[in-house]
Amino acid sequence: MAEDVKFYGMKGVYGCFSNFYPAGFTLRDRQWPTVEHFFQAMKFEGSEYADAIRTAANPTKAKRLGKSRAHPIRPDWSEVRYPLMLEALRAKFTQHEPLRQVLLSTGSAHLAEHTARDKIWGDGGNGSGQNLLGKALMQVRGELV
Repeated sequence: MAEDVKFYGMKGVYGCFSNFYPAGFTLRDRQWPTVEHFFQAMKFEGSEYADAIRTAANPTKAKRLGKSRAHPIRPDWSEVRYPLMLEALRAKFTQHEPLRQVLLSTGSAHLAEHTARDKIWGDGGNGSGQNLLGKALMQVRGELV
């Protein structure tokens, strides 16, 4: 069985797997500083608020703005969030060759965002989470081969 690659944060060899990693990309005729900026903005797609998130000073601020419910979140969010994450990761890893090479270097390893703080995008810290970010990265890796 292939090894596990666990990552969290932006440090280390696999730090570029973080959605906060500063690897800007162009997607939907816009420049995005990070995957986090894109992902959070898409909760409010087409609104002025989405553009405020896109231009947030850093990914932490973008995440905070995206978590706010002062503005209505799109009603189909639970259905579109994973395809949108894939779209952003495809852009990031196709527009940055060095990052593409890091992703491809993992071979057939199981990728997991290892954190107890997130049971949806991460592995929940003990494997109980859905690990959607790891799954999306593995899907993109498969497409890049």
